[in-house]
Amino acid sequence: MKAVFITYNQSIADEVQEVLYNCSIRGFTKWTEIMGKGTNNGNPHEGTHTWPELNNAHLTIINDDQVLPLMIKLKELNDQVEEQGLRAFVWNIESSI
Repeated sequence: MKAVFITYNQSIADEVQEVLYNCSIRGFTKWTEIMGKGTNNGNPHEGTHTWPELNNAHLTIINDDQVLPLMIKLKELNDQVEEQGLRAFVWNIESSI
């Protein structure tokens, strides 16, 4: 099993949710209105007057064979809305209950 952590500009929340749905990923945890800044060239998303945008994040635990299709779809979405900001990270899950 793998954990996939996805952070993105809240303006593309519906698109991210649609990617999960289209990849048959049903279970997730979602955080809304979180702050962050891209590593390379992203602007801060702090919910302030100066930096009004905010991020959301999803965490999903999925089978190994679901990871590649999900990452491909997320990359396609990011390519379409690159200015909005989307990042995804994959971790191994050692055990779960």
